[in-house]
Amino acid sequence: MSLPLDGLSAIVTGAGRGLGRAEALELARLGASVVVNDSGRPGRDGSGDASAAPAEEAAAEIRAAGGQAVAHIGDVADHEQARALVQLAVDTYGKLDILVNNAGILRDRMVFSMTESEWDSVIRVHLKGHFNTTHFASAHWRERSKAAGGPVHGRIVNTSSEAFLAGSAGQPNYAAAKGGIVGLTTSTALALAKYGVTANVICPRARTRMTEDVFAGFGEPVAGELDPLAPEHVSPLVGYLASPAAAKVNGQLLVVHGGMVAVVERPRVAAKFDTAKTVFTYEELDEALSPYYADRPPDETFAAAEVLGLKHG
Repeated sequence: MSLPLDGLSAIVTGAGRGLGRAEALELARLGASVVVNDSGRPGRDGSGDASAAPAEEAAAEIRAAGGQAVAHIGDVADHEQARALVQLAVDTYGKLDILVNNAGILRDRMVFSMTESEWDSVIRVHLKGHFNTTHFASAHWRERSKAAGGPVHGRIVNTSSEAFLAGSAGQPNYAAAKGGIVGLTTSTALALAKYGVTANVICPRARTRMTEDVFAGFGEPVAGELDPLAPEHVSPLVGYLASPAAAKVNGQLLVVHGGMVAVVERPRVAAKFDTAKTVFTYEELDEALSPYYADRPPDETFAAAEVLGLKHG
């Protein structure tokens, strides 16, 4: 019996642990051949020495289950290492069909205390890392499409966060990077659609070493049952978005956790004010906007997040 991803190859970044590992295993279960990327650094802030162990162990688990997998130990935020990662997939499997960007680090601090290096390092790994792999993968798909004279199968699944959607006071660097990833994804979706490539972004909620303190005591699993915040609740959506079945899903933002998937609409205009003259004056804006905001509950900005139950992520 054929599987949804038979004959397709995938890269999953940050796949040595947590969400990335679950996603790599799911893609392999669905038939994809996988390149498991991870730098292997032990600190969730990106500190420590690089190690081959996490990526090698995840790849070995895939092979033990009858799948195909190779490990890549590298930093996707390094342009040349990202190039080598994409080339490894092409050299090993003949082509690349799926790119799942998941690698990231945390260096949390309030905006008034954050250092330049704490800002730069998080933007580098998350946002630049997503760009680097997307750049080389998209060039590969464009060349293939031109050679084939038509669309090819190309799928990008990027990882944003509810920190971007609902705010996260102690994570200005992380929230900014995750917002940037959404912008990168929608731009990429428009640019690559004519080649048959889709680009979508997920906001997953899962209990991993990156979120162990955030979710401490929240949604704890019942004995003998799957943790409601287990990464295994997220990975099936990644498998679906990577598949031919999702050919018409493009430029979308989806929140996923604990058996729930929510499709997030693009921002809509909540209110509109027109000047009675050629140009607004300060007084006119005060008369129009101040009553509007005075009548709104202080936390209405996050009302949609509350409805979806997003404010814990």
